[in-house]
Amino acid sequence: MFKIKVPATTANMGAGFDCLGMALSLYNEITVRESDRFSIEIKGVVASDDIFTTKDNLIYQVIASFYEEIGQKVPHLSITQEDCIPMTRGLGSSSACIVAGLFAANELTGHPMTRDELAQMACRIEGHPDNVAPAVYGGLIVAVLEGEEQTLHHVKITPPSELSYVAFIPNFQLSTAKARRILPINYSRADAVFNISRASLFIASMMNGDFSNFPVALNDKIHQPYRGTLIPGFDAVFGATEKAGAHGVFMSGAGPTIIAITTRDKEETFAQEMQNALVQLDNEWKTIILHADLEGATVCDM
Repeated sequence: MFKIKVPATTANMGAGFDCLGMALSLYNEITVRESDRFSIEIKGVVASDDIFTTKDNLIYQVIASFYEEIGQKVPHLSITQEDCIPMTRGLGSSSACIVAGLFAANELTGHPMTRDELAQMACRIEGHPDNVAPAVYGGLIVAVLEGEEQTLHHVKITPPSELSYVAFIPNFQLSTAKARRILPINYSRADAVFNISRASLFIASMMNGDFSNFPVALNDKIHQPYRGTLIPGFDAVFGATEKAGAHGVFMSGAGPTIIAITTRDKEETFAQEMQNALVQLDNEWKTIILHADLEGATVCDM
């Protein structure tokens, strides 16, 4: 028996649409063992009846795909899935399941694939790298898929250790499919240049620790102005973070979670001030203090 631990992720981070993501200190864990019969048990703070306990379960489906890839038959498995990453909130819950399934299958079959190969397979399953790549590698990841083979190219950046990421998670969901449908098919050259310049500035600022650039660098014209209309209280949350002294703020993935950047020495005060502001909104928002996860998916014996 062994355990797989996979971090939550935040994708896009402002202007880095579909190519920028970071691993966070919130985790899903699964334990897996070969058994005489198939079983899946769901535990954790976000355990839900929406998670299949049949072979339609996403983690099991990914394990089955891995076995098919290497030409082996899937054995009977006993899987316990313990989820702390909220579903359909823009924190990479489905990517965490994909990565967990791949790492579990690789462990079960004697490690036929490297971490890089697992990341490539995860991208093929997910379709884009911004969540699965940081879930695999940890840290802040800049990633692109290139060519017909959709080959993954990535760079891992270690974010400044003094930064904290305060997540505001609402009590309503927003599906990625719905969030994608609202986006325009075409963008102007000005909007494209706007995003390229801001994404570049954000990455450079994370590398040299110049937090003063964040209010500009986290601006976006590709997805946040459109998806924000699907999130009740979006403008109010953004405005409250500025009043509370955040270095910057962005929508996490496709939303509806919103994340503000502050420093560790101010995280508690900032989070409390934000919680006081959020209780005045119509919907319930939960505040969680997170930090960058630098390891990505891990396997440990039990």
